[in-house]
Amino acid sequence: MKVQLFIPCFVDQLYPQTAFNMAKVLEKAGCEVLYNTNQTCCGQPAFNAGFWDDARDVAAKFLKDFDGVDYIVAPSASCVGFIRNYYPKLFENSSSHHQVKSLTNRVYEFTEFLTEVIKIESFGASLPGKATYHDSCAALRECKIKSAPRKLLSHVKGLELVEMIDTETCCGFGGTFSVKYEPISVAMADQKIKNALDTGAEYMISTDISCLMQLQGYIQQKELSLKTMHIADVLASGW
Repeated sequence: MKVQLFIPCFVDQLYPQTAFNMAKVLEKAGCEVLYNTNQTCCGQPAFNAGFWDDARDVAAKFLKDFDGVDYIVAPSASCVGFIRNYYPKLFENSSSHHQVKSLTNRVYEFTEFLTEVIKIESFGASLPGKATYHDSCAALRECKIKSAPRKLLSHVKGLELVEMIDTETCCGFGGTFSVKYEPISVAMADQKIKNALDTGAEYMISTDISCLMQLQGYIQQKELSLKTMHIADVLASGW
């Protein structure tokens, strides 16, 4: 099975090790992992800022870069959710309609690909400690991902997963929301971190590193002991 990686902008620039760990897990699952170095952005930042024409130009390049591959896998439900839900709107009534339909059927968030396509849940990972899981808005609401990450984490040796209250509540990032409405964003992060700490967890895990970036910034500012980890980094631990 050939898998083409899509590495979002912020992962490429700020968390490259997460991308390497995702590739590591996919290779262990028996996938042939490919990476097109021409890839750039999916177009979501421009779209969310209201620049739909610019977003369409970026999305058209994405269509070209990932045309014809078996599967596209990304460590970000936010980007996958955008492609699935908004590319059809960007290219509505255009000559790219069928190409977009094909693309949206082949693009997967990392954890759903593992559990729904290749159907492997255990990778021999180990991470001693207690963790809580954060449901990102994009994973939960745009990609309908809820059980897949938890199934994968249940097979990590030594890891005790404890649910925090309001796990489905937003972390306060929301892309430009955190810039435009900083006080609200910080208050939301504060509540999310409090809920996580109340579980006694050492780690907060999520599918979306954009959420974790927001929360890690708050954690560092307050000098708290909680650590954030992308699920790809967890599944690549201990082997």
